[in-house]
Amino acid sequence: MSAPNGPAGFNLRKIAVPAFGPSLLFGIGEGAILPVIALSARSLGATVATAALIVTLIGIGSLLSNIPASVITARYGERLAIVVAAGISLVAMLMCVVAPTIWVFAAGIFLIGTASAVFNLARQSYLTEAVPVHFRARALSTLGGVMRIGIFLGPFAGALAIHLLGLSGSYWVGAGAVLLAGAVAWTLPDLVHPTHARAGAAPAPTIRSIVTSHGRLFLTVGIGILLVSAVRASRQAVLPLWAEHLGLNATVTSLIYGLSGAVDMLVFYPAGKVMDRKGRTWVAVPSMLLMAIALLLMPLSTGAVSLLLVALLIGFGNGIGSGMIMTLGADYSPSPGRAQFLGIWRFLSDIGSSGGPGLLSGITALASLAVGISATGLLGVAAAAVLWYWISRTPTTARLR
Repeated sequence: MSAPNGPAGFNLRKIAVPAFGPSLLFGIGEGAILPVIALSARSLGATVATAALIVTLIGIGSLLSNIPASVITARYGERLAIVVAAGISLVAMLMCVVAPTIWVFAAGIFLIGTASAVFNLARQSYLTEAVPVHFRARALSTLGGVMRIGIFLGPFAGALAIHLLGLSGSYWVGAGAVLLAGAVAWTLPDLVHPTHARAGAAPAPTIRSIVTSHGRLFLTVGIGILLVSAVRASRQAVLPLWAEHLGLNATVTSLIYGLSGAVDMLVFYPAGKVMDRKGRTWVAVPSMLLMAIALLLMPLSTGAVSLLLVALLIGFGNGIGSGMIMTLGADYSPSPGRAQFLGIWRFLSDIGSSGGPGLLSGITALASLAVGISATGLLGVAAAAVLWYWISRTPTTARLR
């Protein structure tokens, strides 16, 4: 399907603003605060080590909240879950503004991660239900791409607010963005779940029943998703670390990082179209192979130009994989039981996001940064191999080719 119009008169334009608008705004809010969390913690008296730990609380909050988020979404519906997530994030942003102690600030950061888990799961579940399967990858790739655009724009909005208001300005930008996100999400049309009525005679799906019935899937494709997330999370750390190793100054490093991010944002929709028309493996496997090759080449770079070329390749590889994890989760998720399945799926993804940088850190400490980066590249090769082998052997995605 090449146009926004799909089966049964579906038109993505009718829900584009309420479906994608909150993601853009939520991304702006998160992007505005990410660069200053450590600085805010330091201003409240935290040590460098404590400040670094507080930065990780967003990821920890998301990881621990994925399963509860699935229960909330299943019980109250996607639209209300998105609005509630925006409300939680708003309160958390304001906590960060007025925090009198490091503990209150840390609680606010953790709640932002919690809200992110509820928001991300509900928006994915909503589009999975609302969009016809033959347009699914484009819709979810756009969803991922729009969030990345927001995170890219957020620091610029935050920088302007910091200039006017100090460090708290970034959190005021975040608060305003998530407030608008909740208001836009409120206009989403409620979904009708026809399967729910038929399921009345049978017990409602639970986390345990979903794990039992889809255990093999979680141990095969799910492991691939975990590896993908590990590589993606690690790439954000290796680029500035290797730039520092080469002796590049902060301005050059930021420029290289920004250009990589710009390439990342430009290719999400064409990649979604390829996934819809050709199949998921046509994007999932090349995405990871390109990132793996770039990471394996990074230790061979010797200056700004060679590092820039590697960074652009990483950005392209990551960009074409935009929405890949969400699309595969949507493909495999059952209905009823979709929210619970996606909660477990996102839990696996967040384990990878948390474990990847940890593995990089451990290998770097034991050997060297070059060895750590190379090991991350090998994880990318492993992710490509797992996805290539298992995606093609599942009936759900086979019929989407």
